[in-house]
Amino acid sequence: MVYDARMTSQPHLVRQIGLWSGVAVVVGSTIGSGIFKSPAGIAGKVPDPLWMLMVWVLGGVFVLCGALTLAEVGGAYPYSGGIYVYVREAFGRITGFLFGWAQLTLLRPSSVGALALAFGQYATRLTGRNPGSPGFDQIAAGLAVAAIIGVTIANVLGVKSGTAIQNITTVGKSLGLLVLIVLAVVIGLPHAGTHFASSGHTLSVPSFGLALVTVLWAYDGWADAGYVSGEMKDPRRNVPCSILLGTIFVIGIYLLANLGYLAVFSVDQMASSKVIAADAMSKLVGAGGVVFIIATVMVSTFGTLNGTVLTSPRVFFALAEDKLFFPQLAAVHPRFKTPHVSVILVGALGVLYVVVATAFSGDKAFDALTDAFVISMLPFYALGVASVFVFRARRRKGLAPVLTSDSLVDPVEKGHLETHPHVYDPPVRTPLYPLTPIVFIASTVYILVNSLLDTESRTPTLITLGVLVLGVPLYYLTVARRNA
Repeated sequence: MVYDARMTSQPHLVRQIGLWSGVAVVVGSTIGSGIFKSPAGIAGKVPDPLWMLMVWVLGGVFVLCGALTLAEVGGAYPYSGGIYVYVREAFGRITGFLFGWAQLTLLRPSSVGALALAFGQYATRLTGRNPGSPGFDQIAAGLAVAAIIGVTIANVLGVKSGTAIQNITTVGKSLGLLVLIVLAVVIGLPHAGTHFASSGHTLSVPSFGLALVTVLWAYDGWADAGYVSGEMKDPRRNVPCSILLGTIFVIGIYLLANLGYLAVFSVDQMASSKVIAADAMSKLVGAGGVVFIIATVMVSTFGTLNGTVLTSPRVFFALAEDKLFFPQLAAVHPRFKTPHVSVILVGALGVLYVVVATAFSGDKAFDALTDAFVISMLPFYALGVASVFVFRARRRKGLAPVLTSDSLVDPVEKGHLETHPHVYDPPVRTPLYPLTPIVFIASTVYILVNSLLDTESRTPTLITLGVLVLGVPLYYLTVARRNA
């Protein structure tokens, strides 16, 4: 029997995202607040210009190794949910559930909340208020909530409206960063003096590891094309290309931006700057430059916020399709063809985290949210990359598993896969395999162990990992019992 999409009235997601929109998802989801805020914190942890740049280089190498691996896996499994699909197919339904649990409790709320707060803080600065002034945190939180509501509505109304925002803001933020880089090189570099010379500070291994955590927050987003791969045209080509092209562009512009900051400030001056990009523009071209960079950061964080609200609901959608989460989250809007319930859930969780973080952390809310995100995401990035070993081993043994998920984009595709066993047949292969995935996995293990050994980060790391572990009994009390 031939499976025809017209035989069902159930709305489904449709493939309408092209290659360059896919690249914009990666670039736009990655370049957010990190490159405008993180360099100062990294300079404080690694107070030597060469070692500081090395942190950014190593972070870029790590994410590139991950991107090269997921380009292979994502091309073979181009379905909504991205990393969720890879870990579920490789390690089973409980691992997929734990990823969803982490997304629900830590990953997406903290990511959306942190990005929205960064947007709100920079928008508040346009009103003439500075951090620490009366009412600053409350106004920033209110603007953050408004931004979340705005992008949530846009992504409920359609994938095209969400990707349109992504495309426009990606171009805007990239141009803004390039203007900063060019001005720093042309005006600042001739007067840089000893900014690039070794400072003589002793390098602390734990501090270097904590700096890597911050760098990985700035780089996060490199795998986001996988989340919407179920809605990408020609996914076997466009998913790998989006991941690789977007990641390489981000690495390049981040390294140039840090070279630009060093052309303007010494590493000690960078460490003492709360808003490094604004301070750099102020020194280069005066007050007008500050307004320009604040506007750039607003566009940047708003675009990344939009990218997160665009991509992350597809994880909840896929989980619900697999009967691992509430079935309502698998609903597709009959007119807009979006997973509207999942989109609204992500927006609501982001609003909740903004309110809670602002109430209890004050001006440290941003750091609290980003640390929670990075630590809880690292194990699943490692598992997603490690899935390539499982898939290749199955292929060598002649195994051809049928995709276990119902979270396919179109009933026609679903009918095809139900009658044709899914063979692991990636369109591209990971170069330097198995070294490439091993390097990425080793880096995540190092960062997690370092976070546990460091006395400052140990408690929040244990709390974060404890929340993840709570998902195990929850799975057996709910999903496993229901399906027994």
